[in-house]
Amino acid sequence: MAVRPRKRVYPRPQMQIAPMIDVVFLMLIYFMVSSTLQRQEADISFQLPGVVEQTEPLEMPDEQIIEVTGDGSVLVNEYAYDEPGAARLVQLTGMLLRFREASEANRVEPRVTIQPHGDARHEVIVRVMDACAAAGITAVNFALGDEDW
Repeated sequence: MAVRPRKRVYPRPQMQIAPMIDVVFLMLIYFMVSSTLQRQEADISFQLPGVVEQTEPLEMPDEQIIEVTGDGSVLVNEYAYDEPGAARLVQLTGMLLRFREASEANRVEPRVTIQPHGDARHEVIVRVMDACAAAGITAVNFALGDEDW
């Protein structure tokens, strides 16, 4: 009979986690103490731009004139807003909302005049009126010209 040599059983190496945690906390404390604190942006005092209100009413010499053409285009100061076939006039509503806010800051009533061409479709005119209502503008007038009708 042959005798087999026994394998030596070595204990498995184990890593102690407690000293590693201590070292990590010591390093954290060291870096926290040795770092320089920078001034946060929230601590810097500055004034953001805002709406300035007038103490007395300011007369605005003109009003917004919205021109509606025959192909469905909506023009304000010769600048076209939205697409001619758009179901809602989102860009025009945004512009009218800013116009109303600026007028209220100056303590004047925002006024809009709708000037349709003779071949303008009524649904586009109604969409312009809806945009005025969505922007909160109640003083809406219509301009009629002999050359357009």
